[in-house]
Amino acid sequence: MNIRSLAMLAAGACLALTGALAHADGALDALSPQQRTQGLKTALTQAAQVAVKNLGQTDGFLANPDVRIPLPGKLQKAQKLLSALGASKQTDALVTAMNRAAEAAVPEAKTLLLDSVKQMSVQDAIGILTGGQDAATQYFRRTTSDRLTQRFLPIVSRETGKVQLAQRYNDVAGKAAQLGLLNDKDSNLDRYVTGKALDGLFLMMAKEEAAIRQDPLGQASGILQKVFGAVTAP
Repeated sequence: MNIRSLAMLAAGACLALTGALAHADGALDALSPQQRTQGLKTALTQAAQVAVKNLGQTDGFLANPDVRIPLPGKLQKAQKLLSALGASKQTDALVTAMNRAAEAAVPEAKTLLLDSVKQMSVQDAIGILTGGQDAATQYFRRTTSDRLTQRFLPIVSRETGKVQLAQRYNDVAGKAAQLGLLNDKDSNLDRYVTGKALDGLFLMMAKEEAAIRQDPLGQASGILQKVFGAVTAP
């Protein structure tokens, strides 16, 4: 194939892509700002509710390899060594306690997440709607992370306080941080678990958001079908 033919093919592909994008924009423009906002808020609410429900139950974190909270950094290697030396019971108990603490904290996120949806502006909604696969989740992360951290910390502290290994973790991890084996933010058990709990929450929300964007017609809600169907229109 000569250069001229390649150029013609490339030009044809560009025209096809431009036409597809114009068609999608036209389908979305046919919806009112109120419809687009309602569709996005419905998607956000669904993503938040699904994530909180799935994670905020027994084994929501512990049995899910995507969000299961491990010992941080190089302590994971130490865990393998301790297990080989017959101390797996203690390290397993600590990992279980961390994940149980996250499972206990996550339900507290629901109210804050739904409040954030209610406060969203039309401009925010339209920008997120035409953004990436996790644009809505990133909006949540920006607007709720600090408040969720404040809400999660006391619950995580209460749960890890029930386990005697929590204080031992802080002692050992603090020394590990001084030796460069851990980041300072991971040297405190409660803050480490809180951070990982938030990461898991936003990850599960992003997955639900992506599922809605990829298969809008498979959603039960009519407004989701209409709005996200317009976004993904060929």
